[in-house]
Amino acid sequence: MTYTTQQLIKILDQELRATWKGERVVLSCQDRINNPVIAKALNQDKINQVFAYQDFRRQIHKYQIQHRVSGIIWRSCTYQGQSIRYPELHNQLIAVPGDKEILLNAKESVINFWWEMTQGMNFWLSAHHRRPISCDSIEDFITEVEWAEIDAARTELYLGLCWGNPQEYQYQWAKPDSGCHRIIAAVDEPSSIKV
Repeated sequence: MTYTTQQLIKILDQELRATWKGERVVLSCQDRINNPVIAKALNQDKINQVFAYQDFRRQIHKYQIQHRVSGIIWRSCTYQGQSIRYPELHNQLIAVPGDKEILLNAKESVINFWWEMTQGMNFWLSAHHRRPISCDSIEDFITEVEWAEIDAARTELYLGLCWGNPQEYQYQWAKPDSGCHRIIAAVDEPSSIKV
């Protein structure tokens, strides 16, 4: 029997808890840090725990590849009484062949939900400094990106327009190969929530 995505998430969660309780350690962590001065300065118990969890997670990723277990989970976003379900790569799993296509196939429904829910709202591009952005600019981004994700606060709706590697798109260092434009829709000014 092959484990499901949800079962792997549960296993990873249990392992993370056990690791932080000190029940899992890697005794060779000093060998993994290339700088002996840094290795001596760090808390060895904590570093042992980090490497133990990373090693375990790497084994889960190998299992995913071997058994083609998807890293995709389905999230729900509700705004103003309307809801949408969309796919997202779980932050502790990897994408296997076919996962990115699932993300790509959901783009249109996420975008349609966004436009329907943001009528009459103002838009801001969330970057280093938030700046207003036009509907035309958002449309340009939409045609250039591969998939979309959405999230909501009480009075704001957040759109992520993403491209590249689903495991790297959230990191600044991955640009320009992977990335995500974050758009905020709000009736007035956006809140100070960092998206």
